[in-house]
Amino acid sequence: MLNSTESKNTKKIFEWGTSYPYNRFADYQKKIYGERVQKVTVDAGFTCPNRDGSVAKGGCVYCNNESFNPGYNSASKTILRQIDEGIEFLKRRYKNVRKFIVYFQPYSNTYAPLETLKSLYEQALSHPEVVGLTIGTRPDCVDEAKIAYLQELAKTYDITIEYGLESISDDTLRRINRGHDVQCYLNALDLTKNRGIKICTHIIFGFPWEDRTLWLKTADWLSDKPFDFLKIHQLHVVKGTAMEIAYKKNPFPLPEPEEYIDLIIRFLERLDPRIVIQRLFGEAPPRTLVAPHWGMRHTELVRLLEKEMERRETWQGKYYR
Repeated sequence: MLNSTESKNTKKIFEWGTSYPYNRFADYQKKIYGERVQKVTVDAGFTCPNRDGSVAKGGCVYCNNESFNPGYNSASKTILRQIDEGIEFLKRRYKNVRKFIVYFQPYSNTYAPLETLKSLYEQALSHPEVVGLTIGTRPDCVDEAKIAYLQELAKTYDITIEYGLESISDDTLRRINRGHDVQCYLNALDLTKNRGIKICTHIIFGFPWEDRTLWLKTADWLSDKPFDFLKIHQLHVVKGTAMEIAYKKNPFPLPEPEEYIDLIIRFLERLDPRIVIQRLFGEAPPRTLVAPHWGMRHTELVRLLEKEMERRETWQGKYYR
């Protein structure tokens, strides 16, 4: 697992040599590779077991994959074509980027027979500018054979598996139609840990029946779990979802930016500083977003967060025990 140290003036200096108030993924990547490494997203045409009837139908109540899929993605294109188009787009946006990790993002990207997964993953890894994979999936869509295969890939490539947990509350998982419980996530961690595969956990804050106490408790709960990276985002109500129908029928409160930033700061203060933060804010395209409308881009929100943490003289893990 990853470690951090603290400077004499009590300001957190993470292992990657930066003094940001939290353990940033960009710094972690630069320490490993010596340069920027960018994710390029592909759509391999998967579905989910809570969509096809295996464990439920309709999918997660908040989920519309169009709300986070880049424009170059389409399952009608080959994996290599999506990678080429994605790399072309990213090279225009980020100068001098030369290494890429292919992100299998939409739906559950281990939800297929192993031979199918091998074909898709190995197509991606055959690209000369690709150094690894990030595989977004659910904890109920892995087994020993799939993890053993990823373990072999991890001997040569940078392999991360991203487990969508979304909440540490079984009641919430039931309400959002996940089709699995928290114990399923813990089982997936036990299956994956100590095998050379990096593990990312995904959490959502803002479900209207949850509260701040649970969200802060989540930091304590996650801190002793064997994973490397964390992604958090605020709940979005997006078009084409069951949550949109519920929201329009009976609008519920969603956090304002200042409230969410305060929550994230207090969350980070309690979180083990070894955990690398991949994301703290989500962003949905205006064409799909119903609520909340914050009027700020992701980068502006990050700057506000970092400025406020500096003002408070605080950092990730300040109150971690």
